[in-house]
Amino acid sequence: MMADRTLPKRLYKYRGFSNLTLGMLVEDTVYFADPSTFNDPLDTKAVLDTDIAADALEAILSQMIEARTQAEMSAAAKTIRYRGPKTLDHIARQSRKAAERLLLDIRYNATDPDYEMEDPERFLLGQYVQEELLRRYDKGVYSLAERVNCPLMWSHYGDQHRGLCLGYSVPEASTGNVEKIRYGGSRLVKASDVSAMMAGQEPARRRVDEAVLLKKAKPWAYEREWRLIGPRGQRNSPLELEEVVFGMRCPTAVRFAVVKAMENRDRPVSFFEIREQWGQFLLVKRAVDLDELKVSLPRRHRSFDHIFADRDNGDPPRPKEENPTHG
Repeated sequence: MMADRTLPKRLYKYRGFSNLTLGMLVEDTVYFADPSTFNDPLDTKAVLDTDIAADALEAILSQMIEARTQAEMSAAAKTIRYRGPKTLDHIARQSRKAAERLLLDIRYNATDPDYEMEDPERFLLGQYVQEELLRRYDKGVYSLAERVNCPLMWSHYGDQHRGLCLGYSVPEASTGNVEKIRYGGSRLVKASDVSAMMAGQEPARRRVDEAVLLKKAKPWAYEREWRLIGPRGQRNSPLELEEVVFGMRCPTAVRFAVVKAMENRDRPVSFFEIREQWGQFLLVKRAVDLDELKVSLPRRHRSFDHIFADRDNGDPPRPKEENPTHG
């Protein structure tokens, strides 16, 4: 979508620890979220700038309605195994009729005197084109960040440091699907660009894609977000997992479980932890001492009880019998 971007060496996904997070790690998957679930209700909600005449808006809307209706009816026909030229012709006719009905409704509703504006028909056409445009963007988003040491990101997305952060590199085959967010500006997308996009013009498609998928309000700039775009839901990861970074409050048992779960991976990952930089409001990434982590875990509480019980009785710890006999 965007040409003026250079991918960082690493991109990071902040996560609280959960069954889903563990599954993502051991199964090497990512979850493409529905943008309607984002914490910013304005995200991916572009507004149409009706910079073209009403008849041009009608042409766009008619094309969009026909395309959507045809896709829906074709999917239904495929499900019930209807095929052949008669079926295709019927779908085409019904798609055109759906578009015509909507345009007639818009013209009728535009005569309502409650619309106190200069051109209510153009306004209504713009609203429907905007709705259809956003409906076309049914992709999922996997949000990533440039930095692993952002205090706000750890608080907002890393379960207040109780979670972890996954560090990815981007293989060459996936670079075209990872895009950088732009912050600030307007949410407007020009209807003229939508018209040009519908006519197959690639530069216009890129401008519309950016306006819908890759713009956020300026206060979100601290995230330094990049987006991996793909079909919604859980998918095999097109990224390469390189490192796991634990938050400052991430429990030792969670760290141990993640390290053990990943130790037989055919491409090893590196493990780090976030620490404070002494005397400053800064965070730094440090390598995890895996030997120290593993030396005391997993443990058995009763084994400690037995050792101290023997010493309390004044007896040295009893060696384990090599060949026990039973009387």
